[in-house]
Amino acid sequence: MSNVYQKISTSYKKKQPQLAVLIDPDKFNLELIELANTCHVHYFFVGGSELTNGNIDKTISTIKKYSKIPVVIFPGDEKQLSAKADAVLFLSLLSGRNPEYLIGKQVVAAPFIKQMKLECISTAYILVEGNKKSTTQKITKTKPLNNAQIIINTAIAAELLGFKTIYLEAGSGAKKNINTTLIKRVKQNTNIPLLVGGGIDNIQKAEQTINSGADILVVGNALEKNIQLLTQLSSLFKKIT
Repeated sequence: MSNVYQKISTSYKKKQPQLAVLIDPDKFNLELIELANTCHVHYFFVGGSELTNGNIDKTISTIKKYSKIPVVIFPGDEKQLSAKADAVLFLSLLSGRNPEYLIGKQVVAAPFIKQMKLECISTAYILVEGNKKSTTQKITKTKPLNNAQIIINTAIAAELLGFKTIYLEAGSGAKKNINTTLIKRVKQNTNIPLLVGGGIDNIQKAEQTINSGADILVVGNALEKNIQLLTQLSSLFKKIT
């Protein structure tokens, strides 16, 4: 078992929630990295739906220079790869029906991941309605799911297909975070680590998401707007772990 997934799996079995800070290379902030070192941050997720000025390789190198927190690529496409990362979330957009994002992009990326010897964590990516059209929607030309039973069934299918993790995502800057009842139901019906992100912009939403069953809380856009939210999240994780 590889290092990052082993860490995820161990915490999952111990029922100890973890915190991942999502870093968009286009909006890189060194202050956030330095603050994370003093907080209860377990992973940096690095990537963006559509990069313009940011550089994955340079961003990861800078993070590695200032922090020992594991860096996991959260790729927007097959070009967002770097051998400098500790692992990559190998995403398949199961909420959509665009074959390019179900398997096409993965076929292109696979040999490069193998060549880089990147730890690969197969992740079922399920986009959930967040009351705002996300960049992911625009790029993938897919729609988020809003029917609870279909979302739950998709998560179950992901587990049966052999995915290592499930990622419920409301989209960057979502106006509405994922419903706590939905998180609970997905958790009750699956037996693999559950990542939840999107629209978590205050400590109350974070706590509700964790209490509902999220194994890894992913926060990104909210920290770009309010970096001090990270210290509040740290206090929350200190209390529950």
